[in-house]
Amino acid sequence: MRRRKGRVVQGMLPFRPGRGGARKGAGRKPLGAKAGVTHSTRAALPVYCPAHVTLRLLEGLPPLRRIAVETELRDVFCAMKERAGFKIVHYSIQSNHLHFIVEASGKEALSRGMQALSIRIAKRLNRIWKRRGTIFKDRYHAQILRTPRQVRNAIVYVLSNAWKHGCRIKAVLDRFASGWCFDGWRETVKVRNADHVEAPVEPPGTWLLGKGWRKHGRIRITERALPSALA
Repeated sequence: MRRRKGRVVQGMLPFRPGRGGARKGAGRKPLGAKAGVTHSTRAALPVYCPAHVTLRLLEGLPPLRRIAVETELRDVFCAMKERAGFKIVHYSIQSNHLHFIVEASGKEALSRGMQALSIRIAKRLNRIWKRRGTIFKDRYHAQILRTPRQVRNAIVYVLSNAWKHGCRIKAVLDRFASGWCFDGWRETVKVRNADHVEAPVEPPGTWLLGKGWRKHGRIRITERALPSALA
């Protein structure tokens, strides 16, 4: 401000172009070497549609496909059963990421459910690995499954994901996935001691995930799905 003949006069601030507004390089930086999941507004989740969700770990962390880690993650999945409006129906544990097929009562319930799940997982893994800090590379990626064919492909993709990544599996089913809890196999499957262990997943509540996908036939144990099948 400056004075003019006893009066206070408001001065003009100089205009400098290029400040504020959308610009290259603005916004939150990715935690990894490149950008991960987009931070645009998520699509609404109809209550009758399940979702295929992926969580990726930061680079440099120990692998998840260890029995001690799987035991802890199963406990987390079981604990999530207490959460209303959110269900884990299928899962797959890979070396550096996790796949889930979930049901939620809406977009907010999905977001809050995944937030709670991520926090529980991070606490357990940090305790095992004796570390602190962030575990996941970015926020979760979610794909809404809208048709019976899409749901069936997603189930195949998640339950057989270990073969996609070249894991050597001696058993018929991957112990790091929820296939041992699945009743949609074409073949008869018997899992030792399955009756004495709490299932870490819940029965589906939506028509698509419970009955709809079966219109296209039960799933063979040896069946595999390509990523393009999820489109």
